[in-house]
Amino acid sequence: RPYQDPRVTRHVNDGRAFLENTDKKYDLILFALPDSLTLVSGASQIRLESFLFTEEAMTSVREHLTDQGAFAMYNYYRESWLIDRLAGSAKAAFGHDPCLDTFRGAQAVVAVAVDEANQSCEGAWQPAGEVIAPATDNAPFLYFKGGTFPRLYLITLGGILLASLIAIRALGGPFRGMRPYADLFFMGAAFMLLETKNIASFALLFGTTWFVNALVFAGVLLTVLCAVETTRRFRTPPLKVVYALIAAALALAWVVQPGRLLSLPVVPRLILATALAFLPIFLANVAFAKRFAESSESQSAFAFNLLGALVGGCLEYAALVTGYNNLLLVTGALYLLAFLLVPKMARSI
Repeated sequence: RPYQDPRVTRHVNDGRAFLENTDKKYDLILFALPDSLTLVSGASQIRLESFLFTEEAMTSVREHLTDQGAFAMYNYYRESWLIDRLAGSAKAAFGHDPCLDTFRGAQAVVAVAVDEANQSCEGAWQPAGEVIAPATDNAPFLYFKGGTFPRLYLITLGGILLASLIAIRALGGPFRGMRPYADLFFMGAAFMLLETKNIASFALLFGTTWFVNALVFAGVLLTVLCAVETTRRFRTPPLKVVYALIAAALALAWVVQPGRLLSLPVVPRLILATALAFLPIFLANVAFAKRFAESSESQSAFAFNLLGALVGGCLEYAALVTGYNNLLLVTGALYLLAFLLVPKMARSI
């Protein structure tokens, strides 16, 4: 009963967040069966344990071990390529091959010491095939081998979009009436990508817990409310100026990647992360509120915006190929299309 030992301290927290928030060093760090089978949110492809298995996480483990320390992880990994990927990730962080013990093919223990001289391997790691590059904080998809986009995803997303088109056509009327609001379509798609990117960033910076998710969604809702009230109560710049500010905010968020904030104390990290994440959302909703208020057919305008949000929800799967930070480039392209499709008379409102 190890938890009853007075020397044991329990921390109920995300493992990666714990490592980033402590400066202690340990003789042994163990990842014991971290396989949640649970997504952080329906608006992202991140599992609860995703950021534990990135190259940056392994490096953080190495930095939190004493000179005589060791790291191990074990689970039923199911696939030989996955075992090799994890062993390769450990090698990339520690600078030498780890020990690998396998049982019944897919049950495996990967162990590596800070000092290679302290390793005594009964089973040396021999890759079964080509070793896939380690997952990263930007693309923490441990179970995705890379390459082409999964066919099953394409079929599923295509079905969702088709059903959405039929439903919006039935409830919102002919698409011909929505054509003047094509810019709102792209604004809806871009907004969903922003939300997905923020969930991923906050999960990395503060942990994959329900509380962090709640903070992100509450922050999005409050930011939308602030944007609407700002537009209603105060005079705001013309749309072309707002779009320029959106572009600047997205560029800043793309340059200052979340990994650069991990070394900061929690409070400054929270302040900077909040500013980088929610400034583009605030500006985007100022633009949306101004444009929507000018629309003469609110039902058609909202229907096209909703369809765009559904498309954006599908586009978030592009992170499997682009990584989360490059979703900001896709978001920027969508907002550029939205601006180009704004009626010329509306750009000055």
